Amino acid sequence: MEYRQLGRSGLRVSALSFGAWVTFGDQIGDETAEACMKAAYDAGVNFFDNAEVYSHGVAEEMMGRIIRKLGWNRSGIVVSTKIFWGGVGPNDRGVHAKHVKEGMDGALKRLQMDYVDLVFCHRPDFYTPVAETVRAMNQLIRDGKALYWGTSEWPADMIMDAWHIAKASGMVPPLMEQSQYNLLRRDRIEKEYIRLYERIGLGTTIWSPLASGILTGKYENGIPEGSRLSLSSYKWLRESIMDTPEGRTKIEKARKLRGVADELGISLARLSIAWCLKNPHVSTVITGASCLKQVVENMKALADVNLLTDDVMSEIEDIVANRPEPEPDFRGV
Repeated sequence: MEYRQLGRSGLRVSALSFGAWVTFGDQIGDETAEACMKAAYDAGVNFFDNAEVYSHGVAEEMMGRIIRKLGWNRSGIVVSTKIFWGGVGPNDRGVHAKHVKEGMDGALKRLQMDYVDLVFCHRPDFYTPVAETVRAMNQLIRDGKALYWGTSEWPADMIMDAWHIAKASGMVPPLMEQSQYNLLRRDRIEKEYIRLYERIGLGTTIWSPLASGILTGKYENGIPEGSRLSLSSYKWLRESIMDTPEGRTKIEKARKLRGVADELGISLARLSIAWCLKNPHVSTVITGASCLKQVVENMKALADVNLLTDDVMSEIEDIVANRPEPEPDFRGV
């Protein structure tokens, strides 16, 4: 396993990490989840990601039980949660001071932990002043309930606002951003945040490297039984992928990418994860799995990065045809 610095913090996270989204509580129970987590841990994974909203808190409960059962040393793992969607009440959503405190208290109880290493603002809250969120997240750090905080799917200008507010007040700024990043969705990581990496040392914990399963090739011939698109709770995702021209285009790109993977002698999933790992601005790639076999396969992707030569990367670019355009250089040299 390779370990990468998380932004400008002193924390190192495994280049491949493991998350509970979709699978824990929705697709798999404790037995399979335990086998998956153990396989990831045995492969060198030290970062395990969760959120209060995953399976309405069940995912945190499962992860907490499994970690205690396996007897892992708390200092040897990095655990995260995300706060935003805590319930249906008028104050149960967002990253305002009330919900940040109550959401974290609930998450820690479900995880059976005194603290998490990372806490993310799961989405931007346009009803709460950024300064209030910065203070609330810093209160968690002062209370010893979290060590670092960051954002998830925040626009770059809001991240910079939070960073400036924190620095001006002697508080801890957001150190990492959790965004979706894969061969089919690239703009935010490769363009919108490009100045933040150098200016504030932003770290990234990217999710959905397989584009909700599209980049495994599993949807080329319909929806397999037991996949996330077969779940009633993910009807919105199924419709966006299977019933739209954009979704069908993505599936066709995945089919062509599978040809590249076949030439390299690896799976499309490994190719897709390795491509994410190749980006130097990616601190860690959060993987997920619904069975042990998927974990074992995904962990091989780190060794596949060396297969992605300039020629292979060029072939991939020709297929996806979505490289973000750089900002225009009006002066030139």
